Amino acid sequence: MKKSAMTVAVLALAAGSAHAESNVQVYGLIDAGVENVNHAAANGNGVTRVVSGGMNTSRWGFRGSEDLGGGLKAVFQLEGGILLDTGNMDTALFRRQANVGLEGEWGRLVAGRSFTTVYDTVIAYDPMGFAPSYSWATSGPATGPSKYGFTTGFDNLIKYSGSTGNLKYGATIGLGEQTTGAADSRKVAGNVAYSANGLGVMATWERINGNVVPATGNRDENTVWHVGASYETGPWKLWGVVRDFKTVAGKAATPDVKATTVWGGVAYKPQPNVTLTGAIYRIDVKNVAAGKDADPIMYVARYRYALSKRTDLYVATAYAKAKNGQLTGLSRDDAGFDTSQRGVIGGIQHRF
Repeated sequence: MKKSAMTVAVLALAAGSAHAESNVQVYGLIDAGVENVNHAAANGNGVTRVVSGGMNTSRWGFRGSEDLGGGLKAVFQLEGGILLDTGNMDTALFRRQANVGLEGEWGRLVAGRSFTTVYDTVIAYDPMGFAPSYSWATSGPATGPSKYGFTTGFDNLIKYSGSTGNLKYGATIGLGEQTTGAADSRKVAGNVAYSANGLGVMATWERINGNVVPATGNRDENTVWHVGASYETGPWKLWGVVRDFKTVAGKAATPDVKATTVWGGVAYKPQPNVTLTGAIYRIDVKNVAAGKDADPIMYVARYRYALSKRTDLYVATAYAKAKNGQLTGLSRDDAGFDTSQRGVIGGIQHRF
């Protein structure tokens, strides 16, 4: 009954919007592939499976705007993830984005749930475009005490995005909504990026607070920053990024967590509808006992063939390995079961 009621509500939204003066778009991205990986279980066996989002996360949503006059618009966006291999929703219905706000010459201001301005910036500097398969740009492999990544979206968010010429900038705050103080559970992020004549540079900063621990009077503070650059000339494009991750623990006798992630990549278009991409991601794990740091590295290659402006075929392969007998894997979501893992995936993506 809950699912039926939700479906009726979504259909009513779409139907009602069609008769309003606002501009409403139904959009989505559907991506499915077949993947084979080794070391997919504790017994060392591999697996072949259908996956959702081999190149980009499958999603659907509504976005729209209403002209309020004087260059001012009301804007909204509702977006949810799809698990294409099962047809289920990926967590909540509109977990990816659910926000409303205003937009004008001064920029865009929204409230609700959304990706942060850090996410909006860093995605342009990942050769793999935050691919669910074979990218560590949002976070590292799901193995060990931390994924050493950044928080892609905030709840209880207020987000500003603006630009001046070739300069883009923004700031995001996620209110902690704790009665113990405004700083508890608060999330803050900011970015600046510049692009011109094929060159792009960016810098971002993010702070995620925990709640105060009564025994120490301190809280966990997670800080992440990025600096990166890209350069495009003719059929070639190059990327390079550094991310520094640090969690200062609020509990007594709890060690801090530190790591620096670096990645680089190159893309080449031998013809307009073909893109060849290669990338390397490496995490320098710090503040770990000598001889126990994994320092994982991953090598990726992808072939992408555009059948049209909206439909692509792709094949990608990757190999990850760790040091000192530590576990690692290709995925940012699935734990690793060995010191290395290799995988290959082929799929199709359609955007509407």
